[in-house]
Amino acid sequence: MDEIFTRIANRVSLWAGQAGTFILALTIIIVWGVSGPLFQWSDTWQLVINTGTTIVTFLMVFLIQNSQNRDAAAMQAKLDELIRAVDKARVGFVGIEHLTEDQIEKLRDALEREVKATGDRQATADETVERLLDRT
Repeated sequence: MDEIFTRIANRVSLWAGQAGTFILALTIIIVWGVSGPLFQWSDTWQLVINTGTTIVTFLMVFLIQNSQNRDAAAMQAKLDELIRAVDKARVGFVGIEHLTEDQIEKLRDALEREVKATGDRQATADETVERLLDRT
């Protein structure tokens, strides 16, 4: 079941992200809007677009979440492999995505303090951003 859903989600995600799909959706909205006078701006006329967009949005939320979950898991696996492969990297960082938000925040604060304590000029994001901006 998971494999079938993944295949469907991949295909729909690829299709939904195309310019042609956007143009199709825009065309549907324009046709609907232009047809308003023909249907005398009726409740049924409004219900058609409201129901259609609600159904599409509802289904797309699940497909987008599935894609994001798979992308995040793949990225995490790649980062874990890099941590494992680099000699000086701390393997204790593998799997930290499973920590709570508070634990990750404490870890990040500790790492920032550690970097600042070493006197590294790349210690803060602000300094790094400033150097990048100076290059442009």
